[in-house]
Amino acid sequence: MKNAFEFKTLTDFTDYFCDEETCRKYYAQIRFADGEFCPHCNHKEIYTFKDGKRYRCASCKQDFTIKTGTVFGESKLPLRKWFITIYLLSTNSKGISSVQLAKQVGVTQKTAWFMAHRIREAHQQPQEQLSGTIEVDETYVGGLEKNKHENKRTKGTQGRSAKVKTPILGMIQRGGEIRAKAIDRVTMQAVENNIEENANKDSQIISDDFLSYARIGKKFSHTSVSHARGEYVKGDSHTNTIESFWALFKRGYHGIYHHMSRKHMQRYVNEFTFRFNRRSKEMQNVFSDAVSQVANQVNLPYKTLIQKPI
Repeated sequence: MKNAFEFKTLTDFTDYFCDEETCRKYYAQIRFADGEFCPHCNHKEIYTFKDGKRYRCASCKQDFTIKTGTVFGESKLPLRKWFITIYLLSTNSKGISSVQLAKQVGVTQKTAWFMAHRIREAHQQPQEQLSGTIEVDETYVGGLEKNKHENKRTKGTQGRSAKVKTPILGMIQRGGEIRAKAIDRVTMQAVENNIEENANKDSQIISDDFLSYARIGKKFSHTSVSHARGEYVKGDSHTNTIESFWALFKRGYHGIYHHMSRKHMQRYVNEFTFRFNRRSKEMQNVFSDAVSQVANQVNLPYKTLIQKPI
């Protein structure tokens, strides 16, 4: 049998994960990497049933499976279909639509959409702060008002308006990782809070000359380039790296997903940052990271996904 950490193609992947038992054992190794435990009470002593698929806690006496309390929940779908979904979502640089995912995995579009959002929910961004030279920039995601019928356009949406678009603030460490967050408005306070949360205090911050970055120099070493004056590179100062990520994100938005609601925007952002931060990793390692995140993420009910924001 091929080693799970040797696959480089989809054929290799499906050859290895050829049945449900292989998938179950692989997932059990990841979920119980630090030792077996009960997902109900976190007790460390558990019993395994003869079938090898179910467990019972020695403390609370409750039964469970390796999927209990995770993104998989008590899903009736086989792990093999979940694994194929994780693989496709984690290795396509611009993402994959729920329609295409449904065709390739063999589920309904509704199920594919639900599965994809559960996996995106698991792709939480790292808590470690960035350091060194960090480029900061923002983008706005949403339809163009000029493409709408005149009586359906919202007034006052020119420039950086957030009335019909969702602002996303991003920062990338040169040669390192990216952090990105969907926010309500790109205010000075929002910018400062996000940079302080994600950047080491000794970092060199580079941005454009948008007014919301004006006070960063009081807390960090800060330089900027003036795009309004046609200035894009000033010595080592530029935002080309973060803008390349926005270009990739927008290609996924326009070419694959076509629409990202404000409610689910952060999940889409997490999906793209997950892949981007692992752009130099081998395919099998990206998949292993994705499964590990899924193993540590709590269940996300369908009702929570579809309920309207308060």
